[in-house]
Amino acid sequence: MRIGVFDSGLGGLTVLKNLYKHYPNNEYIYYGDTLNLPYGSKSKEELIGLASNDIEFLLTKQVDIIIIACGTVSSNCLEYLKNRYDIPIYDIITPTINYLNNSNYSNVGIIATERTIDSDIFKKKLIKNVYQIKTPKLVPMIENNNLSDIDNILDTYLSKYKNKIDILVLGCTHYPIIKKHINKYFNNKIDLLDMSDPILPLLKEDNTSNITIYFSKNSSITIKQTKNILELDNLNILEKTEYK
Repeated sequence: MRIGVFDSGLGGLTVLKNLYKHYPNNEYIYYGDTLNLPYGSKSKEELIGLASNDIEFLLTKQVDIIIIACGTVSSNCLEYLKNRYDIPIYDIITPTINYLNNSNYSNVGIIATERTIDSDIFKKKLIKNVYQIKTPKLVPMIENNNLSDIDNILDTYLSKYKNKIDILVLGCTHYPIIKKHINKYFNNKIDLLDMSDPILPLLKEDNTSNITIYFSKNSSITIKQTKNILELDNLNILEKTEYK
């Protein structure tokens, strides 16, 4: 099976890593739109245009299914994209909501981009007590691998929720990259939910193992970060220079 995965940048690699860990015998084509990141502050119209370009690029690679490894696109564009394209499209938020609604957690914290929080998708669909927290500074910090002030930033965002939540949803796929920092902040006393976990039961395995990675804008830092996140050295990392 050829599985296309896309995100605004490096964050979706955390989804790809989890997919590959559980289903190594698939062919994965990953596309990170680093030229246009971050997606979290863009309008819905901009997101639809960018996500459509991302999908159309993956379609040129003859993928069988597409996974939206981006919370912002999942929360704002899913229905539009599913109606537009005649290919199975999976998002990461729907399985997360289904998992939480069938769990014993009562107080759910969500950290995500501004656009994801503004969509109110978690408040609308979760039958839980929900705390939505905008965390706009995290994606640029992660993309630039500049985490020197991460503890202070986390405290700014999370201090008033520290004793109110049972579980924290990492509502942007970039955030598992700083999971150890978040765990440390909460003294490992609450659960963290990586949104790539609930999607796993929806997939299956084939018999071909390969990963190809494209970025709309590449750099030595991007390549290094990619290898560090996936913990794989033998990667085919390319640049889609014809991006429009």
